Amino acid sequence: MDLFEAIKGRRSIRKFKKDIVDDEVLKKVIEAGVWAPSAGNLQSWEVVVVKNPETKEKLAAAAYLREFLAEAPLILVLCANQHVCASTYNNRGSELYCIQDAACAGQNILLAAHALGLGACWVGAFDEDLVAHHLHLAPGLRPVALIPLGYPDENPLPPPRDDMEEFIHFEG
Repeated sequence: MDLFEAIKGRRSIRKFKKDIVDDEVLKKVIEAGVWAPSAGNLQSWEVVVVKNPETKEKLAAAAYLREFLAEAPLILVLCANQHVCASTYNNRGSELYCIQDAACAGQNILLAAHALGLGACWVGAFDEDLVAHHLHLAPGLRPVALIPLGYPDENPLPPPRDDMEEFIHFEG
């Protein structure tokens, strides 16, 4: 798939078929995240793969009742590792760079999923403390996004986009 086709064709998928995502396909999706840029090449993010139905239900509840999370075959929970980035970049590393690293990895993951025929959706609205509690995350691992992943059972239309001229500024 052409890169620009993938960028323009990717959609947020919230309805999934029951088909299982093969572990080899899952590895390809996550590997795309590994190749994302990161501050100082520290790769200060981690991913928790959630397949357990009870845990998916808890994550859906922590995401303010977004039930489609529990209906996906699996959820990838992207976490920023604040300690890794802080070791080199101090507060800016722990408060910003690790979040950016996880976001860059997430974008690669979303595009790779689309290219492989999977559907996914970036979910950033959730109770961070509840997600960390349900997954028993170590201190310093901050959940940044929940990405439900599976084979799409919908084909949403493209969302509207602002005209580029409205947000491009040259020299200030």
